Amino acid sequence: MLFYNAQNGNNEPCNNNSGDNKDPDWQKIEESGSVTAKGRHTIHCLTVIGQIEGHSILPSDAKTTKYEHIIPQLVSVEENKDIEGMLIILNTVGGDVEAGLALAELIAGMKKPTVSLVLGGGHSIGVPLAVSAKCSFIVPSATMTVHPVRSSGLVLGVPQTMDFFERMQKRITGFVAKNSKVDEKRLTDMMLNTDELTTDMGTVLDGEMAVNCGLIDKIGSLSDALSELYRMIDESEREE
Repeated sequence: MLFYNAQNGNNEPCNNNSGDNKDPDWQKIEESGSVTAKGRHTIHCLTVIGQIEGHSILPSDAKTTKYEHIIPQLVSVEENKDIEGMLIILNTVGGDVEAGLALAELIAGMKKPTVSLVLGGGHSIGVPLAVSAKCSFIVPSATMTVHPVRSSGLVLGVPQTMDFFERMQKRITGFVAKNSKVDEKRLTDMMLNTDELTTDMGTVLDGEMAVNCGLIDKIGSLSDALSELYRMIDESEREE
């Protein structure tokens, strides 16, 4: 398969077959789902897709985002002087709570401009990841499911277990409320809603609903997210 080289401004095809001649940018996309793009500004595009894999390895036929691959990328973006900002694109069903929350905390703690864009879905632990950027976008057709913490495997039916779940839930709602405009009580009420899902509790929000409740900042697509990221980069450069 041939892909045209956009970096040097010509129409010379890049050979994308396997081997030593593989284009480095395409190889980076295949290996980690990320790419550093050079346009008006140099930005790093990070994708969070499928299920967020934590301490346990998921089946090989599942689309996953491995947190041990994302953490080094975040450190590299923050420390690389050539990279001016980061765009996070999400289409995730959720996954490991601690892994997802760890990534969200890292993104929220970055000094460089960051913008997130929810496409398709930003469900479960994908919600903290979406709001962890300094500005968040969602397309109108995307959805976000807000629900309580779940656990798989052996669970002891003792008061300590319920206390553990409540404390973990508090960590998530506190983070989301701190990094968005949604009220923590409102968020908890949406998580415990029993009137919407037939076999579960929680709330499903489309793009407009997510913005109206304060969870996401703006409705928009790729061009809108990039424009906001460029604006933030320009502003940070003026401040320097």
